[in-house]
Amino acid sequence: MSSRRPGKSVSRIKTGSFERRLSLTKAGLFAGTRMASHMATNWFSNKDTREQRHRSMLSSQARFLVDELGRLKGSVVKIGQVMALYGEHFLPEEVTEALHTLEDQTTSLEWPAIERVLKAEIGAEKLAELDVDPEPIGAASLGQVHRAARRSDGLELVLKVQYPGVADAVDSDLNAVAQLLKVARLVSFGPEFNDWLEEVRQMMHREVDYRLEARTTEKFRNMLGSDPRFVVPRVLQEYSTDHIIASTYERGHSVSSPAVRELPLERRSALGEAALELFFRELFDWGEIQTDPNFGNYRIRIAGEEGGDEDYDRIVLLDFGAVQSYSPAFLDPVIQMIRASYEQDLEQVIEGGVTLRFMSRDWPEEVLEKFGSVCMSVLEPLARDRSQWPDYAVNASGQYRWKQSDLPSRVAKHAARSAISRYFRVPPKEFVFLNRKLIGVYTFIAVMHAEFNGEDLLRKYLYGDGADEANPVASSTTQITKA
Repeated sequence: MSSRRPGKSVSRIKTGSFERRLSLTKAGLFAGTRMASHMATNWFSNKDTREQRHRSMLSSQARFLVDELGRLKGSVVKIGQVMALYGEHFLPEEVTEALHTLEDQTTSLEWPAIERVLKAEIGAEKLAELDVDPEPIGAASLGQVHRAARRSDGLELVLKVQYPGVADAVDSDLNAVAQLLKVARLVSFGPEFNDWLEEVRQMMHREVDYRLEARTTEKFRNMLGSDPRFVVPRVLQEYSTDHIIASTYERGHSVSSPAVRELPLERRSALGEAALELFFRELFDWGEIQTDPNFGNYRIRIAGEEGGDEDYDRIVLLDFGAVQSYSPAFLDPVIQMIRASYEQDLEQVIEGGVTLRFMSRDWPEEVLEKFGSVCMSVLEPLARDRSQWPDYAVNASGQYRWKQSDLPSRVAKHAARSAISRYFRVPPKEFVFLNRKLIGVYTFIAVMHAEFNGEDLLRKYLYGDGADEANPVASSTTQITKA
């Protein structure tokens, strides 16, 4: 959850479907009229002028859209944020850029309204057992978080409180936002967009299902219980309901804090390796992946500090509302592509892309090979052949420098310089979310300024410790990170 700006709060959030639909409909009609007028007057301009004016109009429309969404709060804002994260294949660049600013518009609900929710959900008697701080420590589009202490034993906990009415408004809000995009002529509806919209709908329903999130949190806590590199809060069922998650308060620094930046390189690299291995366990072992890359979902607990282990720096994992389960039918070709990329088997990379339906055998061979090579380049930090690493991406000890490598930017430029954009198909919705997760992991490691080679970790999950390459098995062996 985002940190709340001091003094920025409201007494209620509009959740009535009629008033929200009315607001969005009026906004859509106004935006649609503006776009129609723009297209009529722009018709007589030359091609370059038309293009420049059209992009300017898209930016203006997108900013107007964001202003309207921001006024309504609740699930509308969350829908906009999700679209910003995962909509690059469906929405104009100007729209996704504007939607990203929604993340800066979080507004908390005033304490009397939150207190009413707490009393209605857990009861006045249970609430009296807790000393709750009226000032939230975090606020987001769907709810906010308050620290509390149990009076009987001083146990520190946090209460994640969902705003009243947002769960019931998800479907109507999503439909209204989609209609607004359509009326404002910011998106062309088609089968791929509709499929993606339904995935956003399912994701939103998972996000507001606090019972599911509580179960998922406990599941991850059990799966990571023997790994000292990670901390997962313990859910307190006695204070949790359909709209509240109570869990232990877990101390830690933000990922980009000075305290984390000042850790020695060896320790920052160990944290980066831990994050990479967690992703591999999710992908290879569990088939369940936390797809939200927001750094607000992580904290770093430094060894020796209050509440910390004496020997280990640890990653505190928060917010499991965006965990998705993937079927073998999807994961098998993904893992095939990863293994083929590591083994430099271009044909098998292409085969995996065809199976996942974002490559086609109808494409020219040159385009298929170029697309395959772009996919393979993503595994640069995990590669067996390091001869292609740029000099600036390697330190004096031969370790990969994740921040300095600028890999995501280089991959994007590689793709842009080729002709593949003319052939590119919208990938399956599962791949869109998985790709965002991978970018999030790489970014986390880069922010750590970590320097390490990921090949050994990848081999462990592709082939198993000491296993022959011809007999791949998944391994969940834990590599301990010591401070």
